[in-house]
Amino acid sequence: MSKSEKFDFSQPLILHRDVVKSEWVDEYDHMNLAYYVLVCDEATYEFWNLVNDYKPLVERGGMEYAVVETHVNYIREVRLNDPLIVNTQLLGYDEKRLHIFHTLLHAEDNFVSATNEVMALGFNLKLRGIQPFADSVQENISQLFAMHELLPRPSNAGRSIRLKT
Repeated sequence: MSKSEKFDFSQPLILHRDVVKSEWVDEYDHMNLAYYVLVCDEATYEFWNLVNDYKPLVERGGMEYAVVETHVNYIREVRLNDPLIVNTQLLGYDEKRLHIFHTLLHAEDNFVSATNEVMALGFNLKLRGIQPFADSVQENISQLFAMHELLPRPSNAGRSIRLKT
């Protein structure tokens, strides 16, 4: 991971920072739920760039990713102009799948606003189908996971939606 020297792989990665924009705020005067996903999706994209050594899209030979499942937990609201930071942890992987967990934090007050769990698949844009990750990407993912598997698993990772009876 050639441009990754700035990252401490022994911790969740800080791959995306943002601020709540006016167009993201709804009639309840807080960030609308869709934009939590948008902000975390930017972190997923940055994660993908990291494991691709920041190669431009044209140099990747069509080998990309496709998000196939997400689970969002909305924990505490954020409002207009609030600064945001996303911590990203790799929870698992295999030759075709990534299991990523994002924690969206208020960057100044350091509270968790939301979490976003993501399952992504290796995807070949030329063939428009699922395919194993490129060897170099597999190697980078493996190196990152060697560190992240030592981290505590987020408490709400793997949750499902159901009524408790």
